[in-house]
Amino acid sequence: MPRLDVLLARNLGWSRTAARAAIAEGRVAIAGAPAADPRVDVDAAALPLAAAVDDEPVALYDVARVLLNKPAGCVTALRDPRHPTAYALLRGAPLFGELRPVGRLDADTSGLLLWTTEGAEIQRLTHPKRAVPRTYQAALARAPAPLPAALVLDDGHRPCITDLSPLSREAAHPSLAVPADTRALASITIVGGAYHEVRRIFAALASHVLGLCRVRFGDLALPADLAPGAYRVLP
Repeated sequence: MPRLDVLLARNLGWSRTAARAAIAEGRVAIAGAPAADPRVDVDAAALPLAAAVDDEPVALYDVARVLLNKPAGCVTALRDPRHPTAYALLRGAPLFGELRPVGRLDADTSGLLLWTTEGAEIQRLTHPKRAVPRTYQAALARAPAPLPAALVLDDGHRPCITDLSPLSREAAHPSLAVPADTRALASITIVGGAYHEVRRIFAALASHVLGLCRVRFGDLALPADLAPGAYRVLP
């Protein structure tokens, strides 16, 4: 179980010394009463812990999971000297300093990007043996050719495609960019996540991706009401 001073330090970006000092000065309240013991253990069932610091409410997290609707034009990185980052969009999210992406989306791809403070979760969801499916919606320059029994990309990679089907405009996610020259929409589910895999799949099927949005990752779906650049804290 995490200690109160540790939770304060992690969530507010303080040192533990500063957290203990704030508690000693009566600036921290739990359930309306001043916190007395900085070393008290906080029950996991009480997390995120509702507290107040200097009379301002704050939720104290031990673990954070955040679903971001990544917009096109930013990179999946904590910092980048040339491009805006998806990480910067999470400023203000719980445990911002500890959040790390679960996999990545390339700069031109929008949609569901999960962030977590748990390294074990990143390993579990990205390891090839876990076979976590990813579903994308694509705006295409032309309808793709029929999927062959065994598709092999130009570098010898054999993608694992569990579904490839036409997509109606009505079923397209609001975050999917559909340029004026789009001639077809498609939904594709793959297991794995090789470099530019979805784009290379459609290129191998005599088409070209004009817009791409990830709408599902494992059991998580991208909410239709989550605007590009916005995030949602998950249980």
